[in-house]
Amino acid sequence: MRSNLADETRQVDPDLSTVAPKCPVTYKRVVATHDIDRSIPKPHVPRALKAVDVENPIGTPGHDPKGLSVLQQHVAFFDRNDDGIIYPWETFEGFRAIGFNLLFSFWAMVLINGSFSWVTLDSWIPSPLFPIYIKNIHRAKHGSDSGVYDTEGRFVPEKFEELFSKFAKTEKTRLTPGELWEMTEANRCAMDPFGWTAEKLEWFAVYLLLMDRDGYVPKEGIRGQYDGTIFKYIERENQMKKIQKKRL
Repeated sequence: MRSNLADETRQVDPDLSTVAPKCPVTYKRVVATHDIDRSIPKPHVPRALKAVDVENPIGTPGHDPKGLSVLQQHVAFFDRNDDGIIYPWETFEGFRAIGFNLLFSFWAMVLINGSFSWVTLDSWIPSPLFPIYIKNIHRAKHGSDSGVYDTEGRFVPEKFEELFSKFAKTEKTRLTPGELWEMTEANRCAMDPFGWTAEKLEWFAVYLLLMDRDGYVPKEGIRGQYDGTIFKYIERENQMKKIQKKRL
């Protein structure tokens, strides 16, 4: 009974309204109000160690964060020798490991290490080797992004669910190319050309990596790229395919 009353109160209480009659975009982009707190305790609280959502309230099963923030986990896959530093050749190797071709991997290496190395250094003096220090990766967070990572690299479940409540119009748990484009357009901040470009390129790579047979990107895959687990899974799958080919 109390739960039903609470639901009714939420619906009629103007203080909790998520739409404004004179702001059409608030009707178009609906925030996550489907009682996600029933699956995720305090979904507004950023998670430092786990990428949780309604379907995975405890994060990725069996995944050990190793004390890293979720943003650090996202990039740690590309630290191929686990020394806490991602050099350009490691970025290249990581992209190759998850199936990207030589040209794409080369440009990913150039753009990623060229753009984000300096801000993660402990010194103001740039390094000619363009390393990215994982401990400082939060400094590389750019504008015009989804907001799923906070400024310290934690994962915000509420913001993740909003990716789908706002933009998944065709299916609730998958995003089409058009919906991904609309999302990146909606996230644009004024006077932020670097953020606009970075966001577009990042989600383009996510689309190429995770699109299914229908050309959609599934929610679970997107969540997995936030904590980096999907990269490890794809690498294992690619390795298994190579072994099977050799046997044939």
